[in-house]
Amino acid sequence: MANVFSVFENLVRASSKWMYVEEQVPTAQHPFDVRNIHPTLPPDVRRLFDNSHYSQATFEAYKYVDKEVARLASSHASGFNLMMAVLSETNPIVKLTPCLDTTERDEQKGYQFLFAGSMMAIRNPRGHQYSVADSVDDCLDHLGLASTLLRRLEAANFVLKV
Repeated sequence: MANVFSVFENLVRASSKWMYVEEQVPTAQHPFDVRNIHPTLPPDVRRLFDNSHYSQATFEAYKYVDKEVARLASSHASGFNLMMAVLSETNPIVKLTPCLDTTERDEQKGYQFLFAGSMMAIRNPRGHQYSVADSVDDCLDHLGLASTLLRRLEAANFVLKV
């Protein structure tokens, strides 16, 4: 009988070499994490994206960017006119740079055009047309730009209050 137990024990020990061990499959990262989409965008942006409403997700993100600039500038304006007025390199309300030399003024003006252009080229068509259809990649690209603009606003230590 002792021999049977020792055979059984050896069999069990040997079988552990062939036992199926479930592989740990890495969990896929959400595209927002992969692309480092700005975390302060409203939760609706992610919900719309997850439900494949890419144009609407983009639209909501850019409405948020617009409102953030208006909030920082204490302005009731919006869109292109807001961006051109408050991000001007000659008399900015929201200073993204100190605007002390040509390079800083050029950078301020460049961001003025990026902010204003994004309102016209990205936000406005989605707000005024019903047939804008974005792909997942278009949406992520747009959200990446919105994230860049939001991060630039956060990095600006030169916001003037009116």
